[in-house]
Amino acid sequence: MVINIFYAIAIIGLLSIILGTLVIYKKRKYTYPLFIIGGICLEIYSIYIGDLIFIILQAVFILSSTYGLIKLNKHKK
Repeated sequence: MVINIFYAIAIIGLLSIILGTLVIYKKRKYTYPLFIIGGICLEIYSIYIGDLIFIILQAVFILSSTYGLIKLNKHKK
């Protein structure tokens, strides 16, 4: 059985978001990069499947995660 590369990308995205959720309270500085990586992977998958709602959802998720990372970095300075 050969796995489709886009399925592998989606799995990596889901695992990144799950891992980011699990470390949110312990290592907050790693949470947003994991969310961004997961969001990008799932954005690639959503473009592959052609689901417009999912594409928009992932774009908003990536933007909000990026905003959170910027806000966290500004707060630390």
